[in-house]
Amino acid sequence: MTRAIGITDISAATTSLFLPLTALAEAQGTSAGKYLRGIGQHEMSVPCEDEDIVTLAARAAAPIIERHGAGDIRTLLFATETGIDQSKAAGIYVHELLGLSENTRVLELKEACYSATAALQFALGIVARNPGEKVLVIASDIARYELDSSGEATQGAGALAMLVCADPAIMAIEPASGLFTENVHDFWRPNDRTTALVDGRFSVTVYLRAVISAYDDYVSRGGAKFADLSRVCFHQPFTKMAAKAMQTLAKHAGAESVANAVSSLEETMILNRRLGNTYTASVYMGLLSLLEHAELEAGERIGIFSYGSGAVAEFFAGTLIEGYRNHLRPGALTAQLDARREIDYAEYRERHTRADRTGDFETRVEGRGPFRFAGVRDSIRAYEKA
Repeated sequence: MTRAIGITDISAATTSLFLPLTALAEAQGTSAGKYLRGIGQHEMSVPCEDEDIVTLAARAAAPIIERHGAGDIRTLLFATETGIDQSKAAGIYVHELLGLSENTRVLELKEACYSATAALQFALGIVARNPGEKVLVIASDIARYELDSSGEATQGAGALAMLVCADPAIMAIEPASGLFTENVHDFWRPNDRTTALVDGRFSVTVYLRAVISAYDDYVSRGGAKFADLSRVCFHQPFTKMAAKAMQTLAKHAGAESVANAVSSLEETMILNRRLGNTYTASVYMGLLSLLEHAELEAGERIGIFSYGSGAVAEFFAGTLIEGYRNHLRPGALTAQLDARREIDYAEYRERHTRADRTGDFETRVEGRGPFRFAGVRDSIRAYEKA
């Protein structure tokens, strides 16, 4: 009998600061409803000087290492689209901060917001080859757009870690998978830029096309029909995008009630409304939010749609394991969200500009997490335990 492989632990982290979108709307002279209702976002997480994708990733993964140990982890896959080096994987810094064995492979994956799903699929293959191994998958990003740009309200920051192994405790990932790739420029960040370029309306169009194509491919390869999915988690660059996607997919699949399908997304949006866009982590933040806030039963099948601009997408599903609730950390990320310090618009702009500095520098001690980015010394990034 083939052993189930999937997620046995899941943990997340965010930054120490946040900007309410009401403050952004007021500064821009626009209605708060444009953001609160129009795109479904309430807040955006903002990093301190000594927080980056490495510190967020280590903070997200630390509870997993504390619970399970590091002995069976021989692979760390780090997904991000806001990498800190053109050559070296950010995960190597995380490997050191977490105290993982030197007998570990570490790799960074990139394809916009999609790459955490590639990491998860690669992890499943590694464990299938050797069921005694465990793979640590981490998605960590800080979403930044130019000041006063159309994408500014959809910024955010966060990291999510998953431990993948045989006989999982939370969710078994099913083998069927539907894929989509198309060479488009709906969102991209050239090497000479620290902020992304985006064609928002075009991106929505491509996203919705990808949903249908990936779902149809998924079903054609033995995946479950829409009616057999208890819930679906979508990538959420903003939460209303998930609603648009569900409406499109439900109509395409002939759902009995499109309205009910859309309303079933509510529990997947709770965390993302406050985090903002977390890029590679976004769809899995939706999964974590669903697991923590919904009343679900063992055996229920959860669909997952992962999208990365440029564009690559994937549709797959997992089934919940008996007793999965006992392996969650209910409220842990919410406690971090509640502990953030609110900043005003002026401070937000100052921090946004300051994030673009180059060369050697030291950072102020600010973050609340257990790890900190200490600065750059002789062109080498330095990290410390707080």
